[in-house]
Amino acid sequence: MRALISTIAIAATTGSAWASESVVTVPTPGGDMVATLMLPDGDPAPVVLLLHGFTGARDELATEHVPEGVFARTAAQLAEAGYASLRVDFRGSGESTDELDFADTTFEGQVADGLAALDYLDALETVAGEDVFVIGWSQGGLVAGAVAGRSGKPDAVALWNAVADPVATYGSLLGADVIAAGAEGPEDEVHSLALPWGAEIELKGAFFDQVMSFDPDAEIMGYTGPLLVVQGANDTTVLPTSADLWLAGHGGDGELWTAEMDHVFNVFGEAETLTRMIEATIEFFERNAD
Repeated sequence: MRALISTIAIAATTGSAWASESVVTVPTPGGDMVATLMLPDGDPAPVVLLLHGFTGARDELATEHVPEGVFARTAAQLAEAGYASLRVDFRGSGESTDELDFADTTFEGQVADGLAALDYLDALETVAGEDVFVIGWSQGGLVAGAVAGRSGKPDAVALWNAVADPVATYGSLLGADVIAAGAEGPEDEVHSLALPWGAEIELKGAFFDQVMSFDPDAEIMGYTGPLLVVQGANDTTVLPTSADLWLAGHGGDGELWTAEMDHVFNVFGEAETLTRMIEATIEFFERNAD
């Protein structure tokens, strides 16, 4: 069941065009997700699905320079360019915690959520669901690659600093010994972890199993549509070599956009790089609209 929870009208941050923003419920086979749907003025528009990263949520990272959050700003910029967008809280993240806790997070669970979000958009009369694009950041990029490969639906996909080698990325982030120990134990065993930026989380063994077994290269090979790989030259979380892996594994035409930016697009220091990156992504979508 789809439920409209609230609606507000907002001005896109990059201009004077108006868009409506609604908090909606997106059904999945495993329970509901909370999401934000942004619609530009006018006829049903092409739509972009935004998939957040590890420990993130649908508005994504808020800083002094991007107080509304990276994905909230992206949605506003998309609306100004004439694109609708749906940014979701994966089940277990953000406000989507009625069915799952964050400890239940797995790659496969988030891929299922992303596929359900595409189905939701395809049936939604207020967007042009046949003209759909996907943006995934970090772990959301890994998920986006699989969603694209398994569905074949997106007109184009943009991967922002996307995880291409889970063992290397999460081994560096959490510790290789932690990954190995988690994968060796039962799938439902809970592991308490401290992240490098000070947050404390819990994850079950199933997450670590999939770190070891999930193959982003095989997933993106199934997608033959246009792919934009965005990679920060100064990213120490997802190393720049990840871009090469995505482009080599992709089954179609691909482009690389890079900048002197870290994993979070320099938003703790400035917002200009993020703005340019979003503009480049929109230009890519426009060039590759079906």
